[in-house]
Amino acid sequence: MTKRHVSLPDEAEAGMRDFLDEVDRRLSSDEDTCSVVEDVLIDLSGDREAYERFQAGESMSPAERVRVQSYDPCNTTLESEYYAEKDEEKFRRSKHLQWLWRQFDSLPIADNVEFALRFRRMLADHLFESCGEGCRFFKGISFTYGHNITIGDNAVVHDEVHLDDRGKLTIGDRVSVSDGVHVYSHDHDVVDQTEVRNYHTIVEDDVRLTYDSMVRAGNRVGENAIVGARGIVQHDIPAHHIAVGMPAKSVKIKPGWEDVATPIEEAGENRQEERHLDYDLPPDLEQFDEFQRDRLPPN
Repeated sequence: MTKRHVSLPDEAEAGMRDFLDEVDRRLSSDEDTCSVVEDVLIDLSGDREAYERFQAGESMSPAERVRVQSYDPCNTTLESEYYAEKDEEKFRRSKHLQWLWRQFDSLPIADNVEFALRFRRMLADHLFESCGEGCRFFKGISFTYGHNITIGDNAVVHDEVHLDDRGKLTIGDRVSVSDGVHVYSHDHDVVDQTEVRNYHTIVEDDVRLTYDSMVRAGNRVGENAIVGARGIVQHDIPAHHIAVGMPAKSVKIKPGWEDVATPIEEAGENRQEERHLDYDLPPDLEQFDEFQRDRLPPN
C-alpha cells in the first residue's frame, strides 16, 4: 500500500465534526435549502459583518453588494439552468447544493484535504440520487445537475473531473476516476447541434478511468476495466479489458482474467442507442437557435 492514515488534532477534529453535523442536520430538515447554503458560505468566507451591513441597508460599493448577494444561490445562475429538458422540481434543490459545492471549492479552506473530503461527502448525500459509503471527492469536480448521479461504495473522484448528468450517470463500487476525466451522458446531433440527445452512461464496479480520459454518452465501461490516459471511449469496453487510444480500443485483458473476459477480437460494440433516454419539452417553450445560423444542409 502507498497510503497511510492521517488524523487531525483532537480540537480540530471536534470542531470539524460539529460543523459537518450542523450543516448535515440543517440540509436534512425542512429549513429552506437556499438559506442554509447562504449561511454556510457567509460564515466560511468570514463575511458576516459585510452581510449584516447589507441587510441593514447600509451603504456599500457595487462590488461588495454583488459579492454579498451571491452567497444566496437564488441570486445566481448556472449553465445547466438554461437547459429546457431538465426536471425543474429536482433542479430547484440541486442548484443550491451545487452552488455550495462549487463555492466551497473556491475557498482557501477547501485545501484542507481531511475537512474538504468529508464536507463534499456529506453534500453528496443531499445532492446525488445516491452515494455509497466511503467515497472521496477531491477539488474542482463539476456536475450538470447532480441529482441524476448514482455512485457506489468506496469510489474516488480526483481533481478537475466533470461528471455530466444531463442524462443519467451510474458509477459503481470502488471506481477510480483520475484527474481531468470527463464522463458524459448527453450528445448533440451532428447536423443540428441544438438537438440534444440524453443517455444513460455506466461505469461498472472496479473500473479505473485514468488521467484526462473521456467516456462519451451512452457507453458502458465494464467491470474491472481500465481506460488509459487520454483515451476516448466511443463504444462499450468489456469487463477486465484495458483500452487505450483515441478512440479507445481494447489492447489487452488484465492478467488472470483471460478465461472469463470477452475476447479482444469481439470488443468494440457500440450499444449507445440502447441507453437513449427520451424526454419531453414544455409545450409553451419558445425554441430558438442560440447560434443564429442556417442549421440544415442545402439539399
